[in-house]
Amino acid sequence: MRSSPPTTSCGTPGQSFRMSKHDLRARPVFHHTRDAIEAHLTVVMASLAVARYLQDTTGISIKRVIRALKPLQDVTINLNGHRITAQPQLTQTAAGILKSLKPSGH
Repeated sequence: MRSSPPTTSCGTPGQSFRMSKHDLRARPVFHHTRDAIEAHLTVVMASLAVARYLQDTTGISIKRVIRALKPLQDVTINLNGHRITAQPQLTQTAAGILKSLKPSGH
């Protein structure tokens, strides 16, 4: 008797991987050695695990998480010996995502 693969909230693991690969804008990579292939697969699977954690914890799609958090970058500029740091404006969506990722009790 053949058993079916385990399902996730997005269907089969393969469907979940395809969805996240697209949302993360992954590109085809061609490796020629076993070590390079294994390293690449490790990074891909770790990325998928992080994406699934973010989706499960926040309750929103990885595409929306990326869209909300991508603009949040700090910039530090050295200008004539003066250090200037620009911080992004935190949107309500981004604040909600970051709040849901904080461990309880902190």
